[in-house]
Amino acid sequence: MTDLLPAHGRIACDICHAAASAFDAVAAGTPDWRIRANPLSWGSAQPEVLVLGFSKGPTQAGALERTEHDLVAFKGQRVWVGRILARLGVIPPLADTAEMTRVVDDMISDRDGRFAFGSLVRCTVERFDGAVWKGTGGDMLGGFVSNDFGRLIAGNCARRHLGRLPVSTRLVVLMGTGSKGNYVDAAEMLIREARGAPPSWRRINAVAYGDDATTFVHTVHFAAQGRLRGDWFGQTRADGSPADATAVEWARLAAEAAGQAMVKPSIDAAA
Repeated sequence: MTDLLPAHGRIACDICHAAASAFDAVAAGTPDWRIRANPLSWGSAQPEVLVLGFSKGPTQAGALERTEHDLVAFKGQRVWVGRILARLGVIPPLADTAEMTRVVDDMISDRDGRFAFGSLVRCTVERFDGAVWKGTGGDMLGGFVSNDFGRLIAGNCARRHLGRLPVSTRLVVLMGTGSKGNYVDAAEMLIREARGAPPSWRRINAVAYGDDATTFVHTVHFAAQGRLRGDWFGQTRADGSPADATAVEWARLAAEAAGQAMVKPSIDAAA
């Protein structure tokens, strides 16, 4: 049987829910973290490249019932998704912002294309900041996967959606590295376990890991704040100082690993 990713649209899944939940309703949680039952998928079920955010942020999750499905993923930041994928070498670079946005629009809505899109945690993750619940904030990525509830939820998602990927899927792009790479380390542990800890598993470099079938590469988050995105792209800062050397190196390593993943023979072709 051919392994497929979830079809374009809503995903029927209640693995993490204590009881059946209405779409986008709070489904499970702790005093500090919770998830909303709204798993979604976009693009191809048999892609070459799977692009994952961490979870749906507030601009994506806030109006799911009122927003056309194809407009939800990476809402308001699609040009940055395109720029990141271009830096990895998996799509051509485009200087025009509107044109790059249109390219990503088409990729997200194309059910038979080279790409699929989603998030590591398919449901929306929210954290209580002492006053309100928020779907964004400092170190959401590393913070969630470093606590027991977060590891349970993310582990369930990893096993269901990353444990067995289509043979066509050579590259998984995870957008975000966390604080000092803590999201990279935590995600690798979850994904390695989800894939059965294959003997071919290896840490490729500071931001990439994988097995003989698929390479997983972390990039800057598409909605990163402050200097983070500019540093990753090697842009000189407004004060004239150079970009952070570690960010520049991590971008180079991510592109190197992605390039190697896209040219290596697939498992079925090599067999």
